[in-house]
Amino acid sequence: MGGFHLGNVVGLVLTPIVMSSIGLTGPFILFSSLGFMWLTTWTLRVTNNPQESHTISNSELRLIQAGKSNATPLKKGELPPLRLLLSKMPTWAIIFANMTNNWGYFVLLSWMPVYFKTVFNVNLKQAAWFSAVPWGTMAFSGYVAGAASDYLLKAGYSLTFVRKVMQSIGFIGPGLALLFLNYAKSPTVASVFITVALSLSSFSQAGFLLNMQDIAPKYAGFLHGISNSAGTFAAIISTIGTGYFVQWLGSFQAFLSVTACLYFATAIFWNLFATGERVF
Repeated sequence: MGGFHLGNVVGLVLTPIVMSSIGLTGPFILFSSLGFMWLTTWTLRVTNNPQESHTISNSELRLIQAGKSNATPLKKGELPPLRLLLSKMPTWAIIFANMTNNWGYFVLLSWMPVYFKTVFNVNLKQAAWFSAVPWGTMAFSGYVAGAASDYLLKAGYSLTFVRKVMQSIGFIGPGLALLFLNYAKSPTVASVFITVALSLSSFSQAGFLLNMQDIAPKYAGFLHGISNSAGTFAAIISTIGTGYFVQWLGSFQAFLSVTACLYFATAIFWNLFATGERVF
């Protein structure tokens, strides 16, 4: 996940530079070329089983094998029980968490340069730097979240408790930061609040993003697909709709307050219905 966030840093910083020197098509050519390079490496190196990899170390292989679930895999032709999965509230806790996480994540990713330009009259290149810094800290804080959750589990806390604590930090923290963002009077202060919001939101990586393996190890991939589809839909709505919401509500600040309330509501729902115990 650290690579995911650092990719946003690279994208936000390079895009205005490439656009100013090559033109509008520059970023598309650059990032599609990088995508093809990665795909070539992936297809040549990926294996069906870690034991078949020529580059894996013995210690890493032992770590992977020790962490494998005891759940029996689906038989050939067997379909995951969609109705059963959707009949339990822990599934909906994951789905709503994914939707809220993606709503806030992609609003900040897509609209922060515009926010700095509109609210503080910062030029595009400066706005890119102000917008990129939080994603770098998010990569680090995601590691902190993982280490903290492992520490709590080793200290004897239940998996349900740890998942709820991590996800509460990942939603309540960003919600409060977005509310405080309404009172920022300078781009530097605004960047600090956005950095806090995104850094704390990375604690979701030790919350709902892992929880599907807790409650449904046999169907974790399928459950991830369901929740991520819902999350992607929420991201599309939020990214496209932000402009309309801002126009309707009258300001960026009002829309950020709505997003903060969404964080708080989902945090309550998560703490009511999420569990770290196996359900399916």
